Amino acid sequence: MANKMNGAPAVTPRAESRPRLLSIVCPAYNEDANLGHFATAIDAAMRVLGQPYEIVFVNDGSTDASLAVMSRLRDTHGRVAIVDLSRNFGKEIATTAGLDQAQGDAIVVMDADLQDPPEVIGLMIDGWREGYDVVYARRRERRGDGPVKRMTAALFYKIIHRIGDVEIPENVGDFRLMSRKAVDAVCSLREHHRFMKGIFAWVGFPSKAVLYDRAPRVAGSTKWNYWRLWNLSIEGITSSTLAPLKISTYFGFATALVAFLAGAFFIFKTLFFGDAVPGFPTLVVVVLFLGGIQLMVLGVIGEYLGRVFNETKARPLYFATEIFPSNAESVRPPVRKAV
Repeated sequence: MANKMNGAPAVTPRAESRPRLLSIVCPAYNEDANLGHFATAIDAAMRVLGQPYEIVFVNDGSTDASLAVMSRLRDTHGRVAIVDLSRNFGKEIATTAGLDQAQGDAIVVMDADLQDPPEVIGLMIDGWREGYDVVYARRRERRGDGPVKRMTAALFYKIIHRIGDVEIPENVGDFRLMSRKAVDAVCSLREHHRFMKGIFAWVGFPSKAVLYDRAPRVAGSTKWNYWRLWNLSIEGITSSTLAPLKISTYFGFATALVAFLAGAFFIFKTLFFGDAVPGFPTLVVVVLFLGGIQLMVLGVIGEYLGRVFNETKARPLYFATEIFPSNAESVRPPVRKAV
């Protein structure tokens, strides 16, 4: 199940049997009903593994009692860190905030709803011990998803595989373990329009997949409706490749060629055969067709231009009202600048 880039060196097993400290990053938005169950399940799984750990909760502008639950869990035992964002920045940026504060030499990203079983972390640590810098969890099947969601997900991955610059694993979410080296690389990328699956894939490093069965949510309902998933798909495509701009160029040339040939045909027909019937319907169809193509191309250009505009502002990715570290002993090395 290992994924290795062509020409990449073979992985070297690590001398350590486990990370000295495992940081578990959990972004949360209105998850007060799940956080207690999550902390209990993590603690039980880590005790079985004998793994020192910390949980880094990121409160992504929750309007329920999520922050209060996080604080109560931190008071119960000191292995909980809290990053309280000043407002809702979205899951992608909340995940980045958690990675910024994680202190471990291996970091796991997972959701609070326990659809990603903590028991899988043991398999991820096995992959880390084998020398892999990224060990991601791949769902065996998309149980619980309706036919429309499964179909659109398959279509998205088919498109992103065909036009993307890097290969994004299919049926893989954010649930993964990363080495400190991989996390430092991810944190060095500070673009505002963040598609974390694409960023995780772009930084590279030896990776391995482990298969698992996704469980139902413990409580609450998903925050990902079809509109948010659609916007995330657009974000993923436009942040991973310039192919839509190239396709727009091809559309423009193809449309101009068709228009030129059609114009030549109508001129030839009028000169040699006449035109007894006025061509108003044809004119309307052609104008609407060309106008639709132009608006579509302008929309694609606008998506990219909007991203350039946001990046030129050079704003911070997020602001945190408070950051409460855990009492776990940090093993994080000095931050390295990206090269």
